[in-house]
Amino acid sequence: MPIQVRIPTPLRKLTRDQEIVQINSCATIAQVIDSLEAGCPGIKERLCDEKGQIRRFINVYLNDEDIRFLKNRDTAVKDGDEVSIVPAIAGG
Repeated sequence: MPIQVRIPTPLRKLTRDQEIVQINSCATIAQVIDSLEAGCPGIKERLCDEKGQIRRFINVYLNDEDIRFLKNRDTAVKDGDEVSIVPAIAGG
């Protein structure tokens, strides 16, 4: 069963308007992002900075767990997991 990646509305133009992109066999969040980039060129630069780190204003969840409280980009993923990309919303 592939990994399901939920794409937020602002990035869907890069995924041909797909809300969910399926990724096969990745070991880490970093590999999921690289696989996304292979199929949806331009998405990685929206998610990661020039050092390859996930941008501050992008939240990534693995099965509803914030990866910042796990191992960030090195968080392990397995087939059947759900990864959600959520842009942070400023308010005040």
